[in-house]
Amino acid sequence: MANMTKEKVRMPEQPPAVRARNFEEVALGYTPRQAMEEAERCLQCRHQPCVNGCPVGVPIPAFIKAVAAGEFETAYRTIMAENSLPAICGRVCPQESQCEGVCVRGKKGEPVGIGRLERFAADYALQAGVAGGAKPAPNGHKVAVVGGGPAGLSCAGDLAKLGYEVTIFEALHALGGVLTYGIPEFRLPKALVEEEIDKIAELGVTIHKNVVVGRSITVDELFADGFEAVFVGSGAGLPRFMGIDGENLNGVYSANEFLTRVNLMKAYDYPHNPTPVKTGKRVAVVGGGNVAMDAARTALRLGAEEVSIVYRRGMEELPARAEEIHHAQEEGIRFRLLANPKRILGDGVWVRGMECVEMELGEPDESGRRSPREKAGSAFVLELDTVIIAIGQSPNPLIRSTTPGLSVQRWGGIVVEEATMETSKPGVYAGGDAVTGAATVILAMGAGKKAARAIHESLVGIGKA
Repeated sequence: MANMTKEKVRMPEQPPAVRARNFEEVALGYTPRQAMEEAERCLQCRHQPCVNGCPVGVPIPAFIKAVAAGEFETAYRTIMAENSLPAICGRVCPQESQCEGVCVRGKKGEPVGIGRLERFAADYALQAGVAGGAKPAPNGHKVAVVGGGPAGLSCAGDLAKLGYEVTIFEALHALGGVLTYGIPEFRLPKALVEEEIDKIAELGVTIHKNVVVGRSITVDELFADGFEAVFVGSGAGLPRFMGIDGENLNGVYSANEFLTRVNLMKAYDYPHNPTPVKTGKRVAVVGGGNVAMDAARTALRLGAEEVSIVYRRGMEELPARAEEIHHAQEEGIRFRLLANPKRILGDGVWVRGMECVEMELGEPDESGRRSPREKAGSAFVLELDTVIIAIGQSPNPLIRSTTPGLSVQRWGGIVVEEATMETSKPGVYAGGDAVTGAATVILAMGAGKKAARAIHESLVGIGKA
């Protein structure tokens, strides 16, 4: 019989005052008993709306049923049939707008904690040493994957399970993409990311790091080397700036640089790792998405005394996940909403402050969003030591500039056929942030899965498999 409690089983967490000064994971995960209790809230709906809400099609009721029965390894293998990175997705996916957003239990209470249960099953398997899938027999086909982030890992994992000889070409010295350089340790432990990647490598995937496709080797040269298809999942690592005075001062970071130095280059462990990051006492983060929350909460943990989010719209319009906003508020991050920077102030070398104006929201536009507009005579100055710009990223132009025949959007995203993720260049597929601009981990993974399926169907369809 289903557990009809309206609220989710509470997830244990570090106390805010403690976690705000360390980089250990905030959420501590369910115990087996808590997981089984939460799993019993699932109604096992016949029409399974949660599955339709999942970009990678995880058989959610089936794995939750296994958790409820205490069959945790079965639950893990059920998830892994469709999702190669369950411990990661259970932590960082926006379940509230996807699988949990359409959960029937959410109509008269809180939805089932699908993400929490996915995390539990994956963590159980990792801690118990449950082996990944067996390496399949090779099918004789070679596919190159450009980028070792969520889209590339998903595509590589699915193709490897089908027997393809897959090679990942990663520009950095570590795989994971945004999972490694972007999302902080306190939300996504890097040791866990490495374990999940290792399970994909165990399927026979070859990994080449420090290879910049477009410089070290081109897409056309990959085809010349015998690869029959190329998937481009190179992400969106080119930061955007506001174009205001003072952005060239010392103490101004893009969120991309700031988080990469802290996460990938381990600045949080300075001086044991030789990558210092100076924050000073007062930090402002411009932006309202998950990246902005990550940067603000990271600055706090690095020793800043006052950290502010500066965002030109109101609390209801913040694009970050509600959970991340809640955690930031608990930790003491200040939200300066309906405010917009006009220029960054300094002494000619270092940041000393930021001039902002107050904003108000006008009538909704065609998309339904209320456009912000300046209030006359409302300028004010924040005294600051550091400014972090977190207003988005774009795809790096390197691949598009070195790949003839590849069509791109005016803003830099690669153009693809939505059904197959194939680009205008035959044999080249793309997905994730390289196509959409900065989006979510699970949407990138969904694109990688879709491309893997299309690549397989294309190669099988011409009688080569």
